[in-house]
Amino acid sequence: MGDTAEHHRLDDTETGRADWRLWGPYLAGRQWGTVREDYSADGDAWAYLPFDHAHLRAYRWGEDGIAGLSDRHGFLCLGLGLWNGNDDRLKERWFGLTNPQGNHGEDVKEYWWHVDATPSHSYAEMLYRYPQQAFPYAALLGENARRGRDVPEYELRDTGVLDEDRFFDVRVVHAKAAPDDVLIEITATNHGPDPAPLHLVPQLWFRNTWAWGRDDRTPTLRLDSADDAAARIVAHHDFLGDLVLETEDRAARVLFCDNESNAEALWSAPSRTPFPKDGVNRAVVHGDLGGVNPAQRGTKVGIELAHPAVGPGETVSMRLRLRRPGSAGAAFGDAFHAVLAARRGEADEFYDSVIPSGVDDVDRQVARRAFAGLMWCQQHYRYSVQEWLEGDPAEPQPPAARREPGARNVDWGNIALADVISMPDEWEYPWFATWDLAFHCVTLAHIYPELAKQQLLLLTREWAQHPDGALPAYEWAFSDVNPPVHAWAAWRVYVIDGRRDQDFLMRILAKLLLNFSWWLNRKDPEGSNLFSGGFLGMDNIALFDRSRDVPAGWRLEQSDATSWMACYSAWLMRISLELAHHDAAWSDLVTTFVERFCAIADALERPGRDGVTLWNDEDGFFYDALVPEGGGAVQLRVRSLVGLLPLLAVTTIPGWVPDRLPEVMSTLDWLDRHRPELAPALVPAAGTAEGHRVLRVVDPDRLARLCRYLLDESEFLSPHGIRSLSAAYGSYEQDVEGQSFRIDYEPGESGTGLFGGNSNWRGPVWFPVNALLVDALREHGLALGDDFTVECPSGSGQQRSLLEVADEIEQRLVGLFRPGADGHRPSDPRDMRDGPLWHDQPTFSEYFHGDNGMGLGASHQTGWTALVAHLICTTPGVRDRHVR
Repeated sequence: MGDTAEHHRLDDTETGRADWRLWGPYLAGRQWGTVREDYSADGDAWAYLPFDHAHLRAYRWGEDGIAGLSDRHGFLCLGLGLWNGNDDRLKERWFGLTNPQGNHGEDVKEYWWHVDATPSHSYAEMLYRYPQQAFPYAALLGENARRGRDVPEYELRDTGVLDEDRFFDVRVVHAKAAPDDVLIEITATNHGPDPAPLHLVPQLWFRNTWAWGRDDRTPTLRLDSADDAAARIVAHHDFLGDLVLETEDRAARVLFCDNESNAEALWSAPSRTPFPKDGVNRAVVHGDLGGVNPAQRGTKVGIELAHPAVGPGETVSMRLRLRRPGSAGAAFGDAFHAVLAARRGEADEFYDSVIPSGVDDVDRQVARRAFAGLMWCQQHYRYSVQEWLEGDPAEPQPPAARREPGARNVDWGNIALADVISMPDEWEYPWFATWDLAFHCVTLAHIYPELAKQQLLLLTREWAQHPDGALPAYEWAFSDVNPPVHAWAAWRVYVIDGRRDQDFLMRILAKLLLNFSWWLNRKDPEGSNLFSGGFLGMDNIALFDRSRDVPAGWRLEQSDATSWMACYSAWLMRISLELAHHDAAWSDLVTTFVERFCAIADALERPGRDGVTLWNDEDGFFYDALVPEGGGAVQLRVRSLVGLLPLLAVTTIPGWVPDRLPEVMSTLDWLDRHRPELAPALVPAAGTAEGHRVLRVVDPDRLARLCRYLLDESEFLSPHGIRSLSAAYGSYEQDVEGQSFRIDYEPGESGTGLFGGNSNWRGPVWFPVNALLVDALREHGLALGDDFTVECPSGSGQQRSLLEVADEIEQRLVGLFRPGADGHRPSDPRDMRDGPLWHDQPTFSEYFHGDNGMGLGASHQTGWTALVAHLICTTPGVRDRHVR
């Protein structure tokens, strides 16, 4: 840990001296349209609770809001509300399309950026761009419904409402004077040419925990101030205790209602309260006070500060403070501004210590924004699958179809999560994804390693990991299989943290052993050491949906699944070896994983049971293979990341092993003598790793052949990273037993509707696998030394070592976010506009165009795309430390 004020706050949090992380931006950007809120028989979560219901209907499992703040238990929430005088509803949450409404790439129809955040949430800042004209909900719905997949989505900028900069930049800052003393500053600047009205309507509310028949205790909000004083809202909750939300401006209007569904508007049925949750919306937008409680109490309150005409270039503001009753000192004034300035300065100090001093200002901003996105996209996630399947006592019984065999998540009754979890994105993905989270944690480790370790361990706890050892993929289908990258992430986090926490390695290894056994038992039923996995997180990278469309009577042996298992073996071996360095009792696991790795490497190299081979010596590439019940095999000769993943299966056995662990060397020597077929996977290292041994699936000859494809700019090597499918294909078609399958190279959004229209591994650049490739190429380079070179780019005549190749790919990836002479960044999405108001805002997209690097998909994916900060912050010394 460093020696900054922020580092000391994190240390206080870990030691229990002060709970600085009790409050944070844990409120989701979207709760509607999630599986948790879906109680339908058909599992259509988008339709069961759509956007148009969100302002009327109480959520069961969570809450959502703009620039949201909540306690880590998700009980009390504070979010931004806005009204421009033209919208048909209060702007309380982001708007986006559902998949049936024409959503191509899971992209929300709003513009906001996570500007800054510290890990303790002592300081956080975000920027939202709010149109001054009526938000074009109907136009976005109608036009996108008309467009096919061959036409780009119709975005907010295409509607014209942002022309002439007719928008407010609304900036929200959270700063803490103490763990339970949060200052909120809202400022809004009119960038348009004319005066425009704006109503700032922050809202405070309790998540509805009382209406479901499980706990009827109801918290309260009430007004506690004189008529001529600024509003003071007292909140009481049996767990949180008492808190006070204080306001600065006496002109603010206070509007109370209840966080209950408006059953009359939704279902023509009596509501539980005469003041349901849309009471604030009705009062502000329609002037209807019938939904506002005149007794000035409830479970939701809006505080409205109206500005009838904000002039061009003018900035208006509003300040709030949430703290304990009886707190000393004035709530506002000089003390308020002093705290904001101090926390902002401490955030600068913290990131100056985290980001290496040699990083230039451009990359420094990119890294800091990536870290900020990771912090803002942590969300309170609550989901008890058993309660969800059973339904609630006070609600109608859910349809029986929800509990039938094969129904969604019916086999995952062990899941009972109520934690703050790192999410891929606060709107598109307001739910965890296991392999995404593993990548998040590697970047998190640079700023808060204890949080990274906690997150990795969380999904291996018994209330998340299935009793059979499977890890939950994501809430839409917990049983889908994600690549087993948890071990890689655990090792990288351990190294970044200074290789000091062996207790963490022991805890994570114990649980990953269960998961490793699950893979062996479930995904290699033939015992051939060739694995299947189906989906594996890469959507439709193959000729067909590998989870559901394997031809009847055939089984699929997957190059990527097999490679992932070789990687898994290597990573678990490295963790076991580190533990054995401190306690020789772990050495038996080292040799177990070495032997397992070598067996998988052997299976990849030569025909095994039924004559299956995944290596094609004519092409110099690995492929999936279809195997019929009667024997024989058909390779699916698609050049994709599937065939490059064997490159990832590499690790080093350090030179200290013979002296410290002679029993390990004895076993390795036995393998050399008695299992010669396994020996090619375990060889002496050269170069800077001389004296070490290397475990690898791909030998130098095959490595060189694969690199010809990998580094060919007409195949995989794009200007901004490695493509997921070779660009050499216009399309590829193959017949298997009378069935014709086809795949096209698509550098941008996919034209297929599989996986909800998000089948976008058909050409674009995806950051996480690129980061793994960079990591693996460095490992190969350290083992082979500078004398081993490949042509980079292929056909250029320029020979480079693998360390130089890794650096080249890394620079292409980081270059996605570096602005050119015109101010544009290659990663800018299509709908980013010109000018400094836009150019200064880097966007972290889910994936990137395979030819020009344009950002695609989810536009706030500082989940795995935040790995750019890992690349920026990882100095050569840290890169090489893991082989010592």
